[in-house]
Amino acid sequence: HTEDELSRSSHSNPGKNLVNGIKTNPASNSPKSNLPVPVGPPVYVDLAYIPNHCSGKNTDPEFFKRVRASYYVVSGNDAANGEPSRAVLDALLEGKSHWGENLQVTLIPTHDTEVTREWYQQTHEKQQELNIMVLASSSTVVMQDESFPACKIEF
Repeated sequence: HTEDELSRSSHSNPGKNLVNGIKTNPASNSPKSNLPVPVGPPVYVDLAYIPNHCSGKNTDPEFFKRVRASYYVVSGNDAANGEPSRAVLDALLEGKSHWGENLQVTLIPTHDTEVTREWYQQTHEKQQELNIMVLASSSTVVMQDESFPACKIEF
């Protein structure tokens, strides 16, 4: 396709065949297909939610190379479905190691899971080297019959 054809197709049906904002082949539902990733500068944001409850289905080192956030939220709490995924947490380390700048990054897990605890302990030295801080929640939200840990984020 020419650039004009791609531009027209995205205007006529925005979001069609996009995975994490990247155009994919309609014949392939896999975002990790062998299609080339468009070249472009990284995107800097304050806060990014790691897609799909930190499942390895949609997030790899390329995500972290291109989406550079001050804060990443990890919400997975389903070990049976691989959420959060150790591979995604490792991808953060791999992706950030390619930034070429030592910006502070804060990882905010919304649940205390065995996967995140083990990853934190096993990669703590690498986290420090890459200027990655992992928040542990010391706050608790109490709502009617339910209470859960919470983090407060200030910008």
